[in-house]
Amino acid sequence: MMAAKKKIKINTEIEENSTEKKISKEIDSDKDNKKTGDPLKEMEARLESLEKEAKESYDRFLRVSAEFENYKKRAAREMNDFRKFANESFVKAMLPIVDNLDRAIESSSNDDHAQNSVVEGVNMTLKEILKVFEQFNVKPFESLGKAFDPALHQAVMQEETVDHPENTILNELQKGYMMHDRLLRPAMVVVSKTTESENQENEAQEE
Repeated sequence: MMAAKKKIKINTEIEENSTEKKISKEIDSDKDNKKTGDPLKEMEARLESLEKEAKESYDRFLRVSAEFENYKKRAAREMNDFRKFANESFVKAMLPIVDNLDRAIESSSNDDHAQNSVVEGVNMTLKEILKVFEQFNVKPFESLGKAFDPALHQAVMQEETVDHPENTILNELQKGYMMHDRLLRPAMVVVSKTTESENQENEAQEE
């Protein structure tokens, strides 16, 4: 009987140990599953992360590409402006010479004793200089009879008149010049203004 009890006890202990090991294995298996997770979900998460990185890289590429295009356009504009206005300082230095030649021709045309050959020579010199100016798109602009424009004209005095509207250019003391679409030098002009009597009449009409 004693042997039988021991055998039963031993078998019971073996079964209990087997059961414990089985439970332990199942717990360890659950832990491993929790650690490893679902492979499909992991792949989806990884794919989502890669797509996000790709989108960020593409956005950065677009920004860099746009900045580079703006830089190229800006550099092209600056180079174009440099070519157009590279001789601006030289032309400005030449303008007083043109003014003097112009005045010499104007004063000689009023002098009956002036030598025609000298006047003709000065006139030819002036024309040649103006031709050179035209090659660099430098041209004088007309001001006489036009409305005063502070962007183009420099008023040095005003003159009362009843023959012209107010702020009309009556006289041009120095020509203005443009270089391409840029003002090289404003014209020095005399501008009209209404007389006191005309101002009084206008005020009386308004009353």
